[in-house]
Amino acid sequence: MKEGKLDFEDLRNIILNNKTIKRKEVKIRNDVGEDCSIIDFGEYEGIFSTDPITGASENVGKLAVHINCNDIASAGGEPIGILVTILAPTSSTLQEINEIMKEINEEAAKINVEIIGGHTEVTSAVNKMVISVTVIGKNLKGKSVKTAGAQLGDDIIVTKTLGLEGTYILINDHKARIEKILSKEEIEFGSNLINKLSVLREGKIGGEFGVNSMHDITEGGLLGGLFEVAMASNKGFKIFKEKIPMLDITKKVCEEFKIDPLRLISSGSMLITTKNGGGLIKLLNESGIEASIIGKICESGALLIDDDIEIEVEAPKRDELFNI
Repeated sequence: MKEGKLDFEDLRNIILNNKTIKRKEVKIRNDVGEDCSIIDFGEYEGIFSTDPITGASENVGKLAVHINCNDIASAGGEPIGILVTILAPTSSTLQEINEIMKEINEEAAKINVEIIGGHTEVTSAVNKMVISVTVIGKNLKGKSVKTAGAQLGDDIIVTKTLGLEGTYILINDHKARIEKILSKEEIEFGSNLINKLSVLREGKIGGEFGVNSMHDITEGGLLGGLFEVAMASNKGFKIFKEKIPMLDITKKVCEEFKIDPLRLISSGSMLITTKNGGGLIKLLNESGIEASIIGKICESGALLIDDDIEIEVEAPKRDELFNI
């Protein structure tokens, strides 16, 4: 099999074929594109999500914290604690494991999240460090936002710019090649993109505003995120290429590696659908968060408009990082 997440249909079939028990406390269940599961605990809802870091080699501890806590933000909730699993290859050193845990601790402290448990082992089953984090969050009962909530006619909004995480990973994991196409200033700027990967602020604002759907843009990039929202909501989408915000260095890096930036992992950007896109963007801008309306949720289909030409797009099979 090829590296990367399973494609949507394969994953959905596995989920549907292995969902025997349904408890009444579970209000939102696992499904393709649904970032979190929601459990009713009375006055509050518990929000749960888990994800590994497999596509990066640098700053994996920092990435692991933010990528997982972003899932809680996409539900409009507050992350409370994380459980960390580290699988280290036999070539690892104790110092390397200590450095990763130090990094995880520092990042968790910045967003007031406690490390509440986990597991660490050295194993020949992996050939590089694998970090998997499970995050637990909370929200007031009835206030959590679903990926599957997108409605016909919703504005489609993305925050910040696309490809932040992918650009950071490529710059840091392919330094020799990157030095041939980017200036020192561009490389320094790109290396600092890791500090823009949290979407906790836009998640809080979106939740309080009352949006219909939120989804952090991870593997598969913007198109992957849109397909997940559309599939979960039983809707389609139409987006306009000229309205998609993207850094020049992201375009340069993607051109160098011959990959599609719209299918590149994009943590740091939140995908939001709402009836009042202009009102939400005003609130986000007032909080110093850039945001753009890039299209609309429609009845069906998946269209990218490029210079007035309608292009039917297919769901990404895997993230572009794995095509290099």
